[in-house]
Amino acid sequence: MNVTLRQLRAFIAVAEAQHFTRAGDALNLTQSTVSTLVRELETNLGLRLFDRHTRMLRLTEAGAEILPLARKAVADLDSVIGSSAQLKTLGRGRVSLAVSSVQAALVMPRLIRDFSEGNPGVRVVMHDVVQEEVLNMVRAGEVDFGLGTAFGARHELGMRLLWSETFHAILAPGHPLAQAARELTWKDLRDVPVIGPRPGNPVRDQLDFALAREGMSLQFAHEVSLPLTIVGMVEGGLGVGVLTTSMRRVIDALGLTMRPIARPVVKREVVLVFHADRSLSPAAQRFRDLLVERRAELADG
Repeated sequence: MNVTLRQLRAFIAVAEAQHFTRAGDALNLTQSTVSTLVRELETNLGLRLFDRHTRMLRLTEAGAEILPLARKAVADLDSVIGSSAQLKTLGRGRVSLAVSSVQAALVMPRLIRDFSEGNPGVRVVMHDVVQEEVLNMVRAGEVDFGLGTAFGARHELGMRLLWSETFHAILAPGHPLAQAARELTWKDLRDVPVIGPRPGNPVRDQLDFALAREGMSLQFAHEVSLPLTIVGMVEGGLGVGVLTTSMRRVIDALGLTMRPIARPVVKREVVLVFHADRSLSPAAQRFRDLLVERRAELADG
């Protein structure tokens, strides 16, 4: 059976107008085209839908039963077509993303605001999670894409570099290293309590790997999960924090000091994480494109 939308529209128009010519006028089709479409529908269904007489056209009993079903089918299809058009033009839709805590708090809100102002029919759902969970949520298909720290090879996931951030020492204003030259080295941190991310965290992994290549390592006095905890512990006098420049606004607001660390300069790469085998909706594609377009601005905070 090959029932088409044109056949159903022709049937409904004829049933309502009770006339082929008037139905054709309503559909902007010729009378013969409408008649052909109705005959094709009757053939496909194996039913006679109209009793045709010289001066009269009347629905058969089968036609009367099928008419409300045809109206519903056409309405449903029109709804699908309308919805798909809205999705394509961003009249409606949904974007979901998993973002590591720092970027979720300090980077994405402005981008979400600007995107939503330009696309009020699209809902943006952001999950602020720890670094490891970004990868898990993208892999499981729970979100369209993620934003976090670069990771090692995973065949089902891909990444696109957005920007890089350098590691700095975070110091309380009265700390001796805060009074030293503007630039510190990793050796300067050997004899002070260091506060940093836990092992297994992608940020920690990047730092450990970069230092290991230079034959160096850090001894951490405190290892925590969240960057804000590191900042709080520095303010509380528990040691020197090791974080990237993404936390600058929070650090400045609390009156703490940032010092770049050299020899070597170590960078953390912030990447867009996506599933290699899944396509994005038009709304998610537009949000991704906006993120890429504005990456330099977002990196500067």
